[in-house]
Amino acid sequence: MLRYSPGVRTLWGVDLGGTKIEGIVVDAESPAEPIARLRVPTGSDKGYAHVVQACASLIVSLEDQTGLERPEAIGFGTPGSTDPATGLMRNCNTVCLNGMPLSQDLAAALGRTVVVTNDANCFALAEAMLGAAKGARCVFGVILGTGVGGGVVLDGQVWNGLNGIAGEWGHNAAQPDGEPCYCGRRGCVETVLSGPALERQYLRLSGQAASLAEIVGLHRTGGNTAATQVVNTLCREFGRCLATVVNVLDPDVIVVGGGVGQVEEIYDLGTSELKKHVFHESPKLDVRKPALGDSAGVFGAALQARTYRSARH
Repeated sequence: MLRYSPGVRTLWGVDLGGTKIEGIVVDAESPAEPIARLRVPTGSDKGYAHVVQACASLIVSLEDQTGLERPEAIGFGTPGSTDPATGLMRNCNTVCLNGMPLSQDLAAALGRTVVVTNDANCFALAEAMLGAAKGARCVFGVILGTGVGGGVVLDGQVWNGLNGIAGEWGHNAAQPDGEPCYCGRRGCVETVLSGPALERQYLRLSGQAASLAEIVGLHRTGGNTAATQVVNTLCREFGRCLATVVNVLDPDVIVVGGGVGQVEEIYDLGTSELKKHVFHESPKLDVRKPALGDSAGVFGAALQARTYRSARH
């Protein structure tokens, strides 16, 4: 069993994902190096109460492993967001969380204050403070994966906005008459740029199913016009859709995470397309790959606990 001095100031974070729940304890003075880290299955098919209990059990396990008492506040990254007006979860692809008072129930189960933040915000915060955008004042963190999302960090703090939806560029209208989106609208950016959307496009064009990685490989090999059309769509729409964010926010750095963010073409061809749509004759754009990989979410959740600490001290 690991043991640390009770005087160590720590930050605790939990990344509540669709398939796994990951918890971390970091030294508040040097948060890049974890003191302890654990993962357990989410078990969302067992229902909401099971997920809350799994989170509570994970915190107990972290206490047992480190010999440290849980802090006053624990940060949580979630696949959705809390409605500021109702305190209920919304837009979660872990659907058992939707409509539930997650912050309240976690606080009751843990006996501590919890700071619940959208996972895209956690990604953006971690990359801004510890990763690829460290030192930048204004950072836009992009999630391009199964869904499309984003987070805004200003001077080291997540900007949530009045309605708690800051950064949600994935539900801007890309094609008003396009595919239906799970949100109830049509043609959202997510229906164009997400991994499943790109794979559906390839299936329509070629009549064959393939993963995005396979599609990109076929494009690079040459001779597969359907694969090349999909990659061209990705780069073109990445630039066109992201320009709406740049024209409003004008960030110092854009960090692109998620599986689609691993497609190299978006960093040259996609950025070139982005320049075409930015309201500037010669825009400076800094689009970077993430430095923290799948660690960003849980580190960002822990860093969010600073908000509570800062307010109290």
